[in-house]
Amino acid sequence: MKNVLFVCSQNKLRSPTAEQVFSGRRDIEVESAGTNHDAENPLTAELVAWANIIFVMEKAHRAKLQQKFRKALKARVVCLDIPDDYAFMAPALVALLEERVSKHLR
Repeated sequence: MKNVLFVCSQNKLRSPTAEQVFSGRRDIEVESAGTNHDAENPLTAELVAWANIIFVMEKAHRAKLQQKFRKALKARVVCLDIPDDYAFMAPALVALLEERVSKHLR
């Protein structure tokens, strides 16, 4: 079973949407977190170490992840290039996530 972590800034819109979209799959465990210190679920070294693959929404998230959690980071990091332009569970966001994430989870 793969452990999949979705990361955005605040963990309010994009990464929780991704967590919800992919939580029904039986072949993966999913979590989400935010890079900001005041995120709903702040990113921790434990979460980074837990993950087999980490999907970040923007290049800035990858940079923060690599800078702050270098020692814990063993997972592959994939940048989805999804800007902070969507509401939670917005159909356009769900479609983007399904298109960009699914090919990495085969």
